Amino acid sequence: MEREECKALLDALNRATACYHQLVLTVGGSADSQNLREELQKTRQKAQQLAVATGARLTSALRGRGLGAAERAEFERLWVAFAGCLDLLEADMRRALALGTAFPLHAPRRPLVRTGVAGCAGGVLAGAPSARSLRQEAERGSDVDDLRELEREILQVGEMIHNMEMKVNVPRWTVQARQVAGAELLSSAGASSTGFVSLEERTGPCDPSKALAATVFSAVLLAAVALAVCVAKLS
Repeated sequence: MEREECKALLDALNRATACYHQLVLTVGGSADSQNLREELQKTRQKAQQLAVATGARLTSALRGRGLGAAERAEFERLWVAFAGCLDLLEADMRRALALGTAFPLHAPRRPLVRTGVAGCAGGVLAGAPSARSLRQEAERGSDVDDLRELEREILQVGEMIHNMEMKVNVPRWTVQARQVAGAELLSSAGASSTGFVSLEERTGPCDPSKALAATVFSAVLLAAVALAVCVAKLS
């Protein structure tokens, strides 16, 4: 029962991490928007909550003394998969921080060319902040706050990984997979070859009745063509 719950939590963490990875790839692109940044924040917070819950379950299970050898090996495989998810999540969070810093969402858009020409009221209005400039300052402040929060969350994930490795000593290179590398590809190739063989068995290399019918049809066709040529010459 506990193993099934850990698997369910790990599957949810896998989905959240994959979703966050796809969202991070769009930061700074044409699809970047305020909705994307909010979705990024919600997804990474959900992933962190799932990581805390999964880590607590796996830690409790692996530190217990009532596990058999087979059951402990299964929990160790789940632990290695969980550690890989955390590593990917931390790497994507660092990528999101770098992209968010390089491509701020509410950066002031200044003209590329400055001619130096200004109206008569330009000097008077220059000292008074406009509503647009105040809004841009507030938005830039929110961007900075989001990046600082992301930095804190990256440190929290790194600390979680460190504590996890200190509480449970499961070297990743000692955990054995349940199937050989490339087993899924081999199984799919075997299924396709089996289907091809079964198709050949159903159809057969050559059907004698169909071959005879094709031969008779070809002879009748040739006779008709020869008769038509003779009639054309006599006429």
